[in-house]
Amino acid sequence: MKIGYETERIEFKKTTGELKEGVISISAMLNKHGEATLYFGIKNDGTVVGQQIGDSTLRDISQAIANHIKPSVIPTISIDLLDEKNVVKIYVTGNDTPYSAFGKYYIRSADEDRELVPAQLKKYINDNLYKDKIVESRSNKQDLSFKQLKFMFLEQGISINEKEFEENLGLKLPDGSYNLMAELLADNNDFSIKTVTFRGKDKSEIIRRNEYGFKSLVVAMDKVLSYVEALNDTKVKMGSHQRDEEKLFDFPSFKEAWQNACLHTKWEQMNPPAVYIFSDRIEIISTGGLPSGLTKDEFFRGISRPVNTKLQKIFGQLGYVEQTGHGVPLIVTHYGMQAFNISENFINVTIPFNPSFNQSGDTFSETTKENGLKISEAELFEAYAKQLAKKERLNDAQRIILKLLLQNPDFTLHELSAKSGFSVSYVRKIMDTLREKKIVERVGANKNGYWKVKVEE
Repeated sequence: MKIGYETERIEFKKTTGELKEGVISISAMLNKHGEATLYFGIKNDGTVVGQQIGDSTLRDISQAIANHIKPSVIPTISIDLLDEKNVVKIYVTGNDTPYSAFGKYYIRSADEDRELVPAQLKKYINDNLYKDKIVESRSNKQDLSFKQLKFMFLEQGISINEKEFEENLGLKLPDGSYNLMAELLADNNDFSIKTVTFRGKDKSEIIRRNEYGFKSLVVAMDKVLSYVEALNDTKVKMGSHQRDEEKLFDFPSFKEAWQNACLHTKWEQMNPPAVYIFSDRIEIISTGGLPSGLTKDEFFRGISRPVNTKLQKIFGQLGYVEQTGHGVPLIVTHYGMQAFNISENFINVTIPFNPSFNQSGDTFSETTKENGLKISEAELFEAYAKQLAKKERLNDAQRIILKLLLQNPDFTLHELSAKSGFSVSYVRKIMDTLREKKIVERVGANKNGYWKVKVEE
């Protein structure tokens, strides 16, 4: 039985007697594609011959990979039954290129592993230094939709070409599958984004945990911004001739730190940024450290080197970043360079609270404002309603009803009347018009059905 051919991602070895060669193949495939599949028990031509499995077979393979591939990778090793014969399958992924095997560097070309001489290695490193990994990495989720992202573009007055939308934004790989950036921006994803509030100045007691993730990154990012902004209390000082106001913290500094964390996090490591709120400060944590090739001195001078180039372009279109490099200098102006704690794998930005507020240990257990959470869906629906109104030449009353339906498609005519202030007969007339324009349709019975707004048309 033959199971196929060797490729730039798949390598066959007859037995573990070729373990060293197999480890070299793994490093070469990782350097070329970021993933590698190696089989023991299959000849080069794809013929299954089987691999004898002893007590230490899998352990020997695991230790060889751990000891001889640098940086370290963690393989998935399994025993598969093919043609009634045991074969060992090793699957490895990694983005921390370049990988060496036994102290040397290799690159995959077709089904061959070619050693990189120093000049080639230097070129490889330079070519991959600014590689946009979230664009080139395949998403584990392929059932994706982008309504929330489309709403955000419409809010900025940017028209959408439905057929070219995904291609224009670079959301797909050459084979047509969605990349990791697509998952980040999709309506539903697997990225958790939290704000966690602690009672005092350390993490010993949590008093609130808010989850804003598992939705489009731009929406989740906005929700965190609105939540934190709602916490920014104001203290008023009345002097003899003027009224002075003081804020708990500088919100523009927080906004820059948070948006930069969302933009420059190395998302391929699957460790999203987070916001920690203490009684005396806010901390913003992002993964990945400084971008490759950027020194701390350049960082503090405001030199920008994006980790995720195409994501930055999308953020720019949506008005989140200006590429002027003023964010870090702004934070330094207010809080000094000590606001940044930069390590190899993380950047921690600390926004201290105004000491004149004399915060107590459980300040935020009571000051959280619920209206800070209600920002995205209704506003995005409003933006889309405005777009439809412009396109279909709807009047103000029709647009009000459309907005209400976008917010809650279960509204009855009487509920729409109560919410809008229009009479039931006038609401019924508006609904007839919207149905004639094929903007809405009724799904199901009058009693148990709902209104469907055709936002995709």
